[in-house]
Amino acid sequence: MRLSSCALAVAAASLCLSSALAQEEPQVVRQNLMKEIGRSVGAMGAIAKGEKPYDAAVVEQSLTTISTNIQAFPDQFPPGSEEGHETDALPIVWERPEEFRSQADELYSEAQALLAAMPADQAAVGEAMRRLGATCSDCHETFRAKKQ
Repeated sequence: MRLSSCALAVAAASLCLSSALAQEEPQVVRQNLMKEIGRSVGAMGAIAKGEKPYDAAVVEQSLTTISTNIQAFPDQFPPGSEEGHETDALPIVWERPEEFRSQADELYSEAQALLAAMPADQAAVGEAMRRLGATCSDCHETFRAKKQ
């Protein structure tokens, strides 16, 4: 009985460890960074569409998340991470990393400029969304596989 408990504990620990290690893999990190950006864009989009009332704290947090995450994003594509964990990244990310980083820098600069000017109402959030959207679309068109 004691041996089976020990074996169960070892199996559980191994499962937890492999889960923790998987989260450190760049494919997982970059997907999580982009999910957070997506949530931030969604929060601002709800304000822009009038689905949620204007909330300066939400706008500021969203722009901060976009800015912070996009700075870390290009570093999550080391050689060898082209495969695994179901990625939508196209090979061009690894073929032209300077161009990829430049696109990320563009979004960072845009988010920083918007933070400095801080959209003050629903209309301004809508304009911010248009500015961010253009930069996001350019990068997705070039570096991400189209969704089926």
